[in-house]
Amino acid sequence: MITDIRIRAFRALDDPETCLKFIQGHRRVLSIYGIENITTNTNDWMFNPAIFVVVVESVDGEKLYGGSRLQAADGIHELPIEEATGKLDSRIYDIVKRYAASGTAELSGLWNSKEVAGLGVGSLFPTRVAISIANQVGVTNIFSLCSPTTVRFNEWMGSSVLTSVGENGTFYYPKLDLIATAVLLKDVDTLPKAHARERDKVMFLRENPKCVVQEKSPFKNVYINVHYDLEILSANPHEFLLNSVTSDHIY
Repeated sequence: MITDIRIRAFRALDDPETCLKFIQGHRRVLSIYGIENITTNTNDWMFNPAIFVVVVESVDGEKLYGGSRLQAADGIHELPIEEATGKLDSRIYDIVKRYAASGTAELSGLWNSKEVAGLGVGSLFPTRVAISIANQVGVTNIFSLCSPTTVRFNEWMGSSVLTSVGENGTFYYPKLDLIATAVLLKDVDTLPKAHARERDKVMFLRENPKCVVQEKSPFKNVYINVHYDLEILSANPHEFLLNSVTSDHIY
């Protein structure tokens, strides 16, 4: 039983070695489900300065258990949700463009290994941490394209289904027998719609980016010591404010 893990955040460009471990682990998980063709299954992202990575790893950094990515909209690269759904519903382009005025990003690439399956360590925790680092990146809203399993985590954080795209927010993706749901988390600074437990945890991590906390699995009566290392020295909260567009009246 794993008793201690480290959760670390960094800009992709700052740690290419860990990015390669992330890619390898993510691909292994995708291959199990036969969905290697998703848009985030590339290695191009590790060279993108707009991508920030969250990893769940052993305390010594040797073993990677899972993670997620936060990709800021930079006006150059499409977000994964645009690449995945744009050909199915072009409205997503205008929605992302409008929200980019105040800084927007997408939470994607979420995965976990068998060692931590069912604990929330590789799914809920990286989602929570990606939201907690949003203030360092300088984004005020976050998109995500969720599997049926991860929709609830985003709802706990206060996200709402983006019903203005697809079939009331859903798409057959990455293949016809699977459904993905587009969600949007607004007001990332204050998280007014989040479950109180999740909002308190996110705010605590923003105030204490380097700390050790005994966390309980949301699904099992298991406690794990989590060593958080979330300070991103290269992050600039003003880097991704694309003020050439407005963000009004999009729901």
